[in-house]
Parts: sequence; structure tokens; C-alpha cells
Amino acid sequence: MASRARSLLLGLGLAAGLLLAFLVTVWVLMAVLEDGSLPGGARIAVVEIEGIILDGDGAVRELREHAENPAVKAVVVRVNSPGGVVAPTQEIVGAIERVRKAGKPVVASFGAVAASGGYYVGIAADRIFANPGTLTGSIGVIMQMANVEGLLKKVGVEYVVIKSGAYKDVGNFSRAMNPEERRILQALLDDVYGQFVAAVAKGRGLDEGTVRSFADGRIYSGKQAHALKMVDELGGFEEAVEAAAKLSGIPGKPKLIFPRRRFSISDLLRGQLGLAGPAALLPSLPTLRTPLYLMY
Repeated sequence: MASRARSLLLGLGLAAGLLLAFLVTVWVLMAVLEDGSLPGGARIAVVEIEGIILDGDGAVRELREHAENPAVKAVVVRVNSPGGVVAPTQEIVGAIERVRKAGKPVVASFGAVAASGGYYVGIAADRIFANPGTLTGSIGVIMQMANVEGLLKKVGVEYVVIKSGAYKDVGNFSRAMNPEERRILQALLDDVYGQFVAAVAKGRGLDEGTVRSFADGRIYSGKQAHALKMVDELGGFEEAVEAAAKLSGIPGKPKLIFPRRRFSISDLLRGQLGLAGPAALLPSLPTLRTPLYLMY
């Protein structure tokens, strides 16, 4: 009986050891796949803001994870965006500010373009790097809507609206905008523009009058933006990483955590075969409602 008990205990111990070794192996493999290096040690996380900003959920989630991860000592936000919708952009800025409040420096690295909303994201960082030829700036707010009243009359279409309030159909594309509606929307844009100017002034350590002198919607090169103190340094991604390492006290060449890439059959088809996906095979239908998007 004693021999059988020892054999049973030995077997259980061996099974537990094998299970532990398997779990450790999986953990190491996941770490290597995630950031290309073995686990352990300080990291700098990279968050990418690519294209038009329509939804900030993904970037906000990544920034929150990095703020809570003790291995991450700093974050580099790589921006390559011409701008986007105001609210999601502000959500990303709020997430960057929370990373900084967690005691982790954030460095912005501007790619080919970091204009309007892309620039807005950058001003939340501790330092901003831009290449001399980076297109940046375009500080302003815009709202666009169509007026197809003449076309509808020409084809004999009457657009009927039943509404509960006088301004419920502001931006209706089937008629011209009246002066009061234009005044309301202009006041809205002026308010959001003021928020933009105030954020730039705070982030760059400038007074609002100075910001307004160049915040007229024009695009600047990275070199011009540097002269206006819109960015801190002229340099690319590598220089931004080096600055993040210095700010966080990481010696030597830091290890980076890049965004996880999720495999997608549709992305593969689009990338390898030049296909636009199933949606491109469907006929496009005209939209009967114009969304009122405030865009940076």
C-alpha cells in the first residue's frame, strides 16, 4: 500500500510539473509573439493612431492596459492621421492623460501626417517629435453638409420632414440652411474650436493669443511647426523611443511592445488579392440622413 501511495504521489507530482512547464512555455511563447522578446524587464509600449479617427475605443483600451501593466514604463504614441471626429479624439486624449497620471511618460511621434485631430492627440503627450517634412497643424473644427434641394426639385422628389422641435432637422440636405440655424451651428463650432485652442495652449505652454495667431486651419511642415513651438523636437520614431527611455529611466536600448495584430481573412484577401471585401459587391444606397459630425 505504501509503495502504491508513493507511486501515486510521484505520478501526481510529475503531472503537476509537466502542467506547470506547459503553462510556462505557453506564457513565454505568448510574450514572444506579443512583443518579440522574452518576458521580464521594463518595456516601452507603442500605440498607433492610424487614419481618420472615427472610433477611439481600441486606442483607449490599449492605453488603459499599458497604464495598468507594471512592466510598461513609458508609451510612444505613433500618430499618422489627418484628423477625425471630435469626441473619439478627445477620448484618446483623456486616455493619454491617465497614462501620464499613472506616472508613465508619453511621447508622441508624428509620421507622414498629424493634422487637426492627429495633432490634438499629440499635445497630450510629454514631448512631441515630428520629421521636418511631416504635415501637421491644421488647428480648427469643421462641419460639412450637402444641399441637394435643386437636384431633388429637378428629379421631382419632395422630402417631407415631421419633427418635434424647430431645430430637429438642422443640416437637412433637402433645403437651404436658414440664418438662425447657421448661427447655432457656428456657435457650436466656435465653442469646440475654443476648446481646441485652450488644449493646445495648455499642452504647449503657450498663451491662447499666440495659438490663435497660427490656428487658422492651415497645414505646417514639421520644421515650421517646430519654429512655432507646436512640436518639441525634429526626429522620427527612433528618436521618440530614445526620449521615452530617458524620461522613464530605462538604460540602454529599450524593449518595445507593439500592438497585437489580429488575423483576418478579409484583410488578407484585400492585401494580397486587391479585393475590397463583400461590401464592395453590393450596390451603394443613398443615405437619407446627413450626420452632423464635428471634425477636427
